Amino acid sequence: MNVLLVEDDPLIAMGLLQALQQNTYTVLHAPDGMRAQGLLRANDIDLIILDLGLPDMDGLELLRWVRARQSRVPVLVLTARDGVEQQVLALDQGADDYMEKPFDLRELEARLRALLRRSHNLSTDEVSLGALQLSPFQRTATLNGERLELPAREFEILEVLALSAGKVVTKARLAHRLSREGDEVGDNAVEVYVHRLRRRLRESGLAIRTQRGAGYVLENAG
Repeated sequence: MNVLLVEDDPLIAMGLLQALQQNTYTVLHAPDGMRAQGLLRANDIDLIILDLGLPDMDGLELLRWVRARQSRVPVLVLTARDGVEQQVLALDQGADDYMEKPFDLRELEARLRALLRRSHNLSTDEVSLGALQLSPFQRTATLNGERLELPAREFEILEVLALSAGKVVTKARLAHRLSREGDEVGDNAVEVYVHRLRRRLRESGLAIRTQRGAGYVLENAG
């Protein structure tokens, strides 16, 4: 799961980066609104943690920009601004949740999990498809009850396909998902990772089917 942390306080940002990375999230950090916009354009983001007191723009302005692009990515506002009026304003502008600083890290992580489950229509922390059990939050997968050891990029492709099981996922979306700032991933690389996953899923009853001209579909073929 890719999280964008928009926070200008270096101490808070460092603490959150370490805590979220320990919980297996991939975290991108933007200390201001302009850099946040650049990261959102260049990366496939699953959730935004947004401070409102940014140095170059109000966080609510960035929130409006996100929603104006028709993005449904969950946004958790994390701010020192207190009061019901601020909370109502943020929620009305498109925030999905709101927490005031100082905050309890365990509560923040629980709220993140809830937002991510809701955005992916999950009732639990796991995705089940035939012989495959996958936890996007723990970044673990089992196949026929045995741990499936996957390199990071193979796991991310499997995660996206599993969360969209039965639906076509475009090659461009997978490439976008694997790309990081300054580290673009092309279609050929996606094809290599999909080929490796197909070999791992062999004999499992699951298949990654190519939809010519459209993308890939993970389905239970057993």
